[in-house]
Amino acid sequence: MARIAIIGAHGKVALRLERLLADRGDHVSGIIRNPDHAADVSAAGATPIVADIEPLDVDALARLLSGQDAVVWSAGAGGGDPARTLAVDREAAIRSMQAAEQAGVERYVMVSYFGSPDRDVPSSNPFHTYAEAKADADEHLASTTLRWTILGPSKLTDAPAVGAIDTNASAGTEVSRDDVAAVVAAALADDGTIGRTIRFNTGATPIAEALRG
Repeated sequence: MARIAIIGAHGKVALRLERLLADRGDHVSGIIRNPDHAADVSAAGATPIVADIEPLDVDALARLLSGQDAVVWSAGAGGGDPARTLAVDREAAIRSMQAAEQAGVERYVMVSYFGSPDRDVPSSNPFHTYAEAKADADEHLASTTLRWTILGPSKLTDAPAVGAIDTNASAGTEVSRDDVAAVVAAALADDGTIGRTIRFNTGATPIAEALRG
């Protein structure tokens, strides 16, 4: 049984992930900002922890993560406000990595997006700030001593799970949130994913096999 903290635990992928992890016997702590979301997190099999990560410093985040075996970053500012996007998707994410190192949590899985960290989104594109924030966070994670994995799903859908992905595509298409959650769960259990950035679409290769490369 692993002790896994999910930051951004009320997200659509995170709630699916909590069910998968709880069903396989892991102890999941779901970190959420809004206390109104606690019931949903509990129903998914996780223990809700109400904490707004945006204003917390590294020491406070380290206390929050103490005792965990792994951290999954599945949070996001949601777009629309560039300043908050940078505050959450870059600054808070990087502090959480520093906190994981400080707390002795060795494993860290980042849920990113297919294009990171290429930095090829033009400044005129409304997606630019988010893309830059994710690139900064992903590059920082890759420079840490953590046993990290960066997962880059393409466009998310609510289609039924396929249970198979394509990790060799040069361009993003789409993938279901159910399959993204399954990929995160599989990556946590597969040390062969450590130190890798894995981009993926829906595909024809079973998830565990696809992650082996």
